[in-house]
Amino acid sequence: MVAASARQAGTASDSVGLQCMEVWGGNQSVSNTVSTPGIDAVVYARPFAGSDHGGDLYYISVCGAGSISRFVVADVAGHGSEVDEVARSLRRLMRKHINTVDQSRFTRRLSDEFSHVSTAGRFATAVLMTYYAATDHLIVCNAGHPAPLWYRADRDEWALLRHDLGEAIESSGSPEVGVANLPLGLIEETPYHQFAVRLSRGDLVVAYTDALMEATGPGQRALGEHGVLGLAREVGVEDAVEFPSRLVERIEAHHGGSLGDDITVLVLHHNAADPPKQTLTDRLRVLGRMMGLGV
Repeated sequence: MVAASARQAGTASDSVGLQCMEVWGGNQSVSNTVSTPGIDAVVYARPFAGSDHGGDLYYISVCGAGSISRFVVADVAGHGSEVDEVARSLRRLMRKHINTVDQSRFTRRLSDEFSHVSTAGRFATAVLMTYYAATDHLIVCNAGHPAPLWYRADRDEWALLRHDLGEAIESSGSPEVGVANLPLGLIEETPYHQFAVRLSRGDLVVAYTDALMEATGPGQRALGEHGVLGLAREVGVEDAVEFPSRLVERIEAHHGGSLGDDITVLVLHHNAADPPKQTLTDRLRVLGRMMGLGV
């Protein structure tokens, strides 16, 4: 396997174009647009209390002759500088395994290794999404993380992106473990399930960390996933670049002030641009490997 080059996140309002076998990301404050084949990704991250780095991580990579893009959002338990080193350890593991094609196995490897490097029993939730430009499929694996939001442009509808909306595919892990899709680092040999959906032009997929759904409003009741979904419906989808900051503003207005944790929002805007040329056989082989079919 060719090693991926790594690039740290830049300063606010940067625009990044990734090359094949390149990794971009980090755990610092940033507002960036990152372009990969078929996807314009917008990353908005704000560590807690103005810290330089936080416990939220975001990673984007491109591989598979430029046709496969991977997007990762993770949240280490806790916030602020005390979890920064743990977040750095998880970042190193992500970089090490970012080119594992089957992301359920990628998640399993992250979880097993993270359990050995994390301190004070810390764990991390994560959502991993792999986009295959040749067929417009997005494959999702969720390790105890809030469900992403999915705006379906052809229907003008919002929904929580969960397995019941997509095609379930093979999992990675020991079948003897009675629970699955746990946060990273809790139990070794945890199996991880994944599912696939096909995106249409103009779709948005929004992944975020739990500060948003833990925001409270009148009566001190937390928003939860459905509350975040409801407020997302109130934010216009015409400008994907502005969507993350506007969603955070809407939630903070509901909350009545700044949120008491690290904040990260990743928006995937599906532009449906044509990927590099591949034969039909190549496309089917790559898609099968992504889904753990071993073809």
